[in-house]
Amino acid sequence: MRRIGVLLSKEFGKGPRNFMFIFAIAVPVVFTLLISLLVGTIFSGKPRLGLADEGHSQVMAAAQDVESLIVKEYDTAVALRTAVENGSVDLGIVLPAGFDDKIRDEAQVEITAYVWGESQLKNRAVTGTTFFNLIREIVGQEPPVEIVMTPLGDEAALPWEERLMPLIVLITILLAGMMVPASSLVEEKQKRTLYALTITPASLGEVFVAKGLMGVILSMFMGALTLALNNAFGTQPGLLTFVLFLGATLAAAFGVLLGALIKDINALFAVTKGMGLFLYAPSLIGLFPSIPQWTAKIFPTYYMIQPVVEITQQGGTWSDIAPEIEILVVLILLMMGVVTAVIRRAHQQEVIGLTAA
Repeated sequence: MRRIGVLLSKEFGKGPRNFMFIFAIAVPVVFTLLISLLVGTIFSGKPRLGLADEGHSQVMAAAQDVESLIVKEYDTAVALRTAVENGSVDLGIVLPAGFDDKIRDEAQVEITAYVWGESQLKNRAVTGTTFFNLIREIVGQEPPVEIVMTPLGDEAALPWEERLMPLIVLITILLAGMMVPASSLVEEKQKRTLYALTITPASLGEVFVAKGLMGVILSMFMGALTLALNNAFGTQPGLLTFVLFLGATLAAAFGVLLGALIKDINALFAVTKGMGLFLYAPSLIGLFPSIPQWTAKIFPTYYMIQPVVEITQQGGTWSDIAPEIEILVVLILLMMGVVTAVIRRAHQQEVIGLTAA
């Protein structure tokens, strides 16, 4: 472990001088900022709540003081509905006459709420939760309120920012986890320094492990940073971090395999370019709902990105992602088995070469 630690620190020390290392850091950040500027809300970002007060509710005044929301007031329910249909607000709620008196008397109240079909899921969750918190502050207890949701606009269409987020995260994981260790190994072979390292106490296997660990760490960090920049870290950061770790591990194992098998950097780029559609297919299929979504399950990278999507966009829990995680773990074990066999073969060839010399 001490030798692996020394090799790992060496990898990160020379990382800033490696083109692929810098590329893996810069590309996800640039993609996120560019997409957010074009179709997203990274700089405007506050959820928008619309209220139509048919009486004189205290909720209206209290909502105006909430800094985390943009609150808009409408004179009639018709005007509010039109605003939601146009996407001016994420959630529109009609407060009926005598609303405050009814909830204080603990009478069951049914209120109408309009939801913009293309609003971000997290914006809907924030506006709805904030509304209930405001009512709870007024009555001092759990409010006896039933909200009847009416979706408006294109209910099936996710905003492009959310559709593209899985693709950005997958690119991040694969660039950092796969390409960085693969390019590092190929460069070592081209410079004839890979087997020179084995003259030291470090073994060839320890060199491969150190490069793989570099890919895992960089991939996890950049994946978390990309999700944070997209405001998509979800409500279960611990579970999400575990999923990122598994995805990064599979990517790094594949990267080490490529680095062990490919002899020069041009061949590496040619192979990864040819595999591009295969690697990114699950996220590309998700961009177009008209394509049968089950086809994404054919590709191994589906099991890297789908749990991330379920946690960040659908509020998924362990029970929701367990089937995908089980398959992902099997894929990791299979990949590690292949990598181990390749390393043993490379070590045997090294021994034969030294004996012949």
